[in-house]
Amino acid sequence: MSEIEEKVQKYKDLTEKAIGKVKFMKEISKKEQKIAKDFLRMAKNYFEDATHFQKKNELLTALAAFSYAHAWLDAGVRAGFFDVQGDDQLFTLP
Repeated sequence: MSEIEEKVQKYKDLTEKAIGKVKFMKEISKKEQKIAKDFLRMAKNYFEDATHFQKKNELLTALAAFSYAHAWLDAGVRAGFFDVQGDDQLFTLP
């Protein structure tokens, strides 16, 4: 496996795990809930795109898309929309 293939797989695994861990904060407003759902939708969409690019062997594009997916999750954590149970290994905590 090449270095880029290893990185793509690493970020795929990391992001997939992070998507599975995200929970919505309970004490956020209806407006914030809507935004949080949009953040999670964007993360999932980028993840699906990345998987598509990985299958097509467009590895740099896949890596970028996995990074974007994870960035949407981190942004949701930093904004206070997502509860990630204090996991500072998968997320950038505030």
